[in-house]
Amino acid sequence: MELIGDDMIFEEILSRLPAKVVCRFKCVSKQWCYELSTPKFVFIHTRRVGNSIQKKLLSFKENSIVVDDIVSGNLEVDTSKNATFPYDVHPSFLSIVCSFNGLILVCIKRNHNELVLWNPTTRRFKLISDDFFICYFGRHNDTGGMYFDEDNDLKVLHINCYWDVVTARVYSRRHDSWRKLNFLSGTQLASNFYSWSSGIYSGKTIYFIVSNYWFPPGERNISILAKYIF
Repeated sequence: MELIGDDMIFEEILSRLPAKVVCRFKCVSKQWCYELSTPKFVFIHTRRVGNSIQKKLLSFKENSIVVDDIVSGNLEVDTSKNATFPYDVHPSFLSIVCSFNGLILVCIKRNHNELVLWNPTTRRFKLISDDFFICYFGRHNDTGGMYFDEDNDLKVLHINCYWDVVTARVYSRRHDSWRKLNFLSGTQLASNFYSWSSGIYSGKTIYFIVSNYWFPPGERNISILAKYIF
């Protein structure tokens, strides 16, 4: 009988399993733990799970964090489960900035703001904010998006719009550092008249809907699509 190679085991078999099951297989050996944690496996697994008809919906309620099942676009009844955030923070102080491939970027709004990368399925998390985030973090002033670059390094894009100035910065998980970008300098989209949506990644581009929400009665809300191209 022909033996099954490691590539077949990891890329064709284990990559089709749910994330919680994959995490259990990491306990088999150090080699399996390494193979199941590589950017290549994460990329393959994420693409396959993303094509599944079953999704998860995570919601911050008034006093709890709830996860529901969505099957074929429909919310399943009586499937709600409570999730536990890795920090001892009341849900009212938490805000979802964006999500990408099972990862959630969460802002902890306290005396000093903090950004946390959180995977509710694996329960892994990482604090990624620096001194820049000490300033006020607002729903209309801040947004973000995530993506994997050509080297499979997870990047987190944070955009702050304050006093007519757009500040864009990118975090690298591999290097655990931030760098500033030249993005939309001198644009009116940084004014307090506009509100930015969370970023949606598609085709090497992060898209944002920028809406003018201060409008006179009778006028329609104007939506503008901005994009950050890598």
